[in-house]
Amino acid sequence: MEEKQVNLCESEYRLAEIVWEREPVSSGELVALCEGRLGGKKSTVYTVLKKLCQKGVLQNENATVIALVKAEQVQRFDSEQLVNGRFGGSLPRFLTAFMAGKKISPTEAEELKQLIDSYREKED
Repeated sequence: MEEKQVNLCESEYRLAEIVWEREPVSSGELVALCEGRLGGKKSTVYTVLKKLCQKGVLQNENATVIALVKAEQVQRFDSEQLVNGRFGGSLPRFLTAFMAGKKISPTEAEELKQLIDSYREKED
């Protein structure tokens, strides 16, 4: 089954993030969480929630909100769009731009090396 490609604006992503962390969550609790964390009004929260339901990302049934799309799926699509759109599909170009002027710890470097090794294509 092909994964759904979902493009979310920042406000949609931030609301979905709360659902991913707390699901299942009542719509009333979601409004309270959004008001506290995002500063949104009740009407704005319900508008964004409705858009996310229409996109098939969330489901609000009987005042209980759950995710139909996982965070990792949205993040993967976002990162692919960024690398393809801004860096011509080149992961090394993206990492070069991202890492410019930054230092990483030996532990982080080893984690990244292991990650790269786990995705490396095998030579025949």
